[in-house]
Amino acid sequence: MTSRIVLIIGLILAAFVGGIVAELATGTRSSVVAQTGSGLPAVPRAVPTDLPPLGGAGLGLPENFPQVVDRVMPSVVSVDAVKMPAPGAIGKAKQPSEESGSGVLVRFETVRGTYVVTNDHVVTGAKANTITVTLNDGRILQPDRVWSDPESDLAVLRVEGENLPTAELGDSDRVKPGQWVLAFGSPFGFNQTVTHGIISARDRGQVFLPNQIRIKEFLQTDAAINPGNSGGPLVDTAGVVVGINTANASTNGTNSGVAFSIPINLVKRVGKQLIETGKVSRGYLGMQLVPVLDPQTAIKLGLTRLRGAVVESIHAGGPVSAAGLKPNDVIVKLDGIEIRDENHLINIVSILPANQKIRLTIWRNKQFGTADVQVGEWPGMRKN
Repeated sequence: MTSRIVLIIGLILAAFVGGIVAELATGTRSSVVAQTGSGLPAVPRAVPTDLPPLGGAGLGLPENFPQVVDRVMPSVVSVDAVKMPAPGAIGKAKQPSEESGSGVLVRFETVRGTYVVTNDHVVTGAKANTITVTLNDGRILQPDRVWSDPESDLAVLRVEGENLPTAELGDSDRVKPGQWVLAFGSPFGFNQTVTHGIISARDRGQVFLPNQIRIKEFLQTDAAINPGNSGGPLVDTAGVVVGINTANASTNGTNSGVAFSIPINLVKRVGKQLIETGKVSRGYLGMQLVPVLDPQTAIKLGLTRLRGAVVESIHAGGPVSAAGLKPNDVIVKLDGIEIRDENHLINIVSILPANQKIRLTIWRNKQFGTADVQVGEWPGMRKN
C-alpha cells in the first residue's frame, strides 16, 4: 500500500483546549481543487513613510524566487520507506506498507559525509535497506545508516554518491514573522514542487501531536504544505534552509494556510548528536506540566498574565522533588529567562546538560520564590 504522509492537525474549537490537536494522515491520491478568492474588496491601509529599505535574508522580493529554486531544488529529494507490520497486527495491517515523504541533502558542520534530513514519521518502522532516496536528477540512493529522534520528529539518513548537491543550513534564530519563505517537497507524489508564503509566527508549541513528539518550537508558515511535504526544506530568499516541514493544520487533510516547520537550529543540534553519539542527550527536571494555562486558571493562581509553566505533578525522586517544588507552582523564570509556557520550558530544559545547576523562579501562593535545581538526564533517551 502506497501512501503520502504529512502530520495533519485538526482544529479543536472548544475554548478550554487552547491549542491544536493533531492526527497522522495518509492517503493514496487526492483530487485537486481550485481555490478562489473571497471577492471582498481590499481594506485601505496607511503606508508608513519611515520604514527602512528592504534587504537581507527573507526580505527579498518574489522576483528572485526562480534563483532560489535553481539553487535549492537539486538538493531536494523524495523519500520512500517500506515498513513492516507491527507485532500482533491483524487484517490488512499484517501487510508491509509503503509511505512517502520528502527530504533534503545536507552537510553538518564538523561532521564528515552527506546526509538526508527528513521527518521521523516518514521512515519510522523501516530498515535502511527498505528506504530509497530519489534525487532531482533521477538518481536513486539507499542509506547505509539511519538515525531517528521521535521526540523532535527528525531522522537523518547517511548516503553516498558522487557530486551530491547539498543545501546550505541557515540560522532559524534570525527568522522573523512576515519574511518570505519557500517550501519544497513532493505533495501528493508530485516531486520537486515548490510553494511560497511567509513566516506567520515563531515558537509555536501549542500543537498537540498524536505520537512521541515532545520537543515543539515550530515555525508557522502559510506556504502550502500537504501530504508528501513532510521532511522537505523551508527556505528563505537567500536560498538557505531555515526549517524542516512537518505538520499542517487542517480539517480535511489538505493545505489550510497554517503549517509548521522544525527550526533548522534544532535540526542541526539533533542531527549532529545523532551522528556523533547515536542518541540525543536532554535535560530532565522530573515533573508533569499542565498542557495549557488558560485565563481562568491564571486568575485563580493570582497571575495577571498568561506566562509561565504550571506544575501538574512531581515525579518522586526527581530533580525538582529534591528542590521542594509542588503541584500548582508556576515556573516563571529559569536562570533569569522568562518562561512563556510549558513548551518553552521543556525546550529550554531539553538542551541543558545533566548535572548543570539552575535557578527557577516560582510563583506560589501569590508570592515569588526561588528554587535551585540540579538538572537530571532525560530517561526517555534511546540509542540508535
